[in-house]
Amino acid sequence: MRVFRLSRKKYAYDLSGKGAAKFGNRWNSKGVKMLYTAESRALAMAEVIVHLSLATLPDDYMMIEIDIPDSLKIEVLNPQVLDEDWNSNPPKLNTQKIGDSFIYSGDFCVLKVPSTVVNGDFNFLLNPNHSSISEIKIIEIVNFPFDERIFK
Repeated sequence: MRVFRLSRKKYAYDLSGKGAAKFGNRWNSKGVKMLYTAESRALAMAEVIVHLSLATLPDDYMMIEIDIPDSLKIEVLNPQVLDEDWNSNPPKLNTQKIGDSFIYSGDFCVLKVPSTVVNGDFNFLLNPNHSSISEIKIIEIVNFPFDERIFK
């Protein structure tokens, strides 16, 4: 399976999850390493765009295509475990606890979760501490200039 990640150029080859650990996010608490990916290039872009404006738009974004081997089992989050307002902003502790449990349990390398930005689409969270993480490979990294019309 191919998943996608949009990242600044200096972090494009980094699959350590350190970036997410610096601040915490929807699916991880501060200090918990996790790598966020999306099921499509468009979703990867949408997940980043919600945090940017034309004034803060960097020109060094890269689209990273990542291969998750079919042999890796993927845990699929049961939506019934989510609170009604799970997708509110800022992120709720409930979703962070779910992601932290996924990382600390070590049962799976990949967790499929719903996107908060595009209803009906999915993100794939990668556990950089899992023994199978070395099987997940970067396939391609290409420049990704944003079309400025997005911000008009």
